[in-house]
Amino acid sequence: MTTIKGPGIFLAQFLGDEAPFNSLESICKWAKSLGYAGVQIPTWDSRCIDLQKAAESKTYADEIKGIVNECGLEITELSTHLQGQLIAVNPAYDLLFDGFAPPSVHNNPKARTEWAVQQLKYGAVASKNMGLNAHATFSGSLLWHTWHPWPQRPAGLVDAGFKELAKRWLPILDHFDEHGVDVCYEIHPGEDLFDGVTYEMFLEKVNNHPRACLLYDPSHFVLQCLDYVQYIDHYHERIKAFHVKDAEFNSTGKQGTFGGYQNWADRAGRYRSPGDGQVDFKKIFSKLTQYDYTGWAVMEWECCIKHPEDGAREGAAFINDHIIRVTEKAFDDFARASKNDEFNRRIIGIN
Repeated sequence: MTTIKGPGIFLAQFLGDEAPFNSLESICKWAKSLGYAGVQIPTWDSRCIDLQKAAESKTYADEIKGIVNECGLEITELSTHLQGQLIAVNPAYDLLFDGFAPPSVHNNPKARTEWAVQQLKYGAVASKNMGLNAHATFSGSLLWHTWHPWPQRPAGLVDAGFKELAKRWLPILDHFDEHGVDVCYEIHPGEDLFDGVTYEMFLEKVNNHPRACLLYDPSHFVLQCLDYVQYIDHYHERIKAFHVKDAEFNSTGKQGTFGGYQNWADRAGRYRSPGDGQVDFKKIFSKLTQYDYTGWAVMEWECCIKHPEDGAREGAAFINDHIIRVTEKAFDDFARASKNDEFNRRIIGIN
């Protein structure tokens, strides 16, 4: 077994125009002051990184890594969540998702997809240049608008959707494979990969590609009433990244899983800071440690109530308190007998 690395923090929700959140160096110093050991970097934010430059220049990649290291931190993973979303967009969402891409490809879905594909490929090379072996992203979605089938889905629609999704992702997965980096899909509502069954459907279409891995975030499973602990039993071999994000589900006589079009604070299912929700992180850390998860525990703050700076401060201590330093010996080693084949045969009666 391996002791999980951490605590890490995903910087996306903390970046801003005011110090210390307006540059990579200053936000890293802030994170270090709170007790974090690693940062997950959102590659769409130029205050942190120029992704294309990090892919094309090893020197620049080393400079970014050096800034983080000089602050006493490590880079946990690079993230292309927003770009990954754009690999597959149903036309119903074109206007909304154009905001994830540069203006030059707005109102041009084909160009937007091509831009996103290139961004993911840059992500593979940049990750390699920084010595990383895991990369966080989204799958995108062609089918999400049909998840609750009314009107009834035409026969073959889901299969066609997953075939197309796999067709778009296979060259990207091969590119990541060439550079020795795992693609870690965050299984998430709004993506075509939103639970275990949909992940398996995708995995089948990409021929069980070895780089089609997982970012484990239990908060999204609380909102789906999915057994997030048993999920680890099913997919632990594919889990290569981990977001420590909490959630709670409190159904009422007026709303449940669908949320009634309410804002986050008023939904039955809502995200919370670590320790403020219903996720049993003791079980999760134990299970991941048991299965020899070798990656990072990275806090993602998406609480609808608590101030982000309070969530960040508490999150570092929360993760530290849950990381299990693995034992190097069994608790009953003091009573262990030395190996003796003859003695063992006598015990089981085969002398």
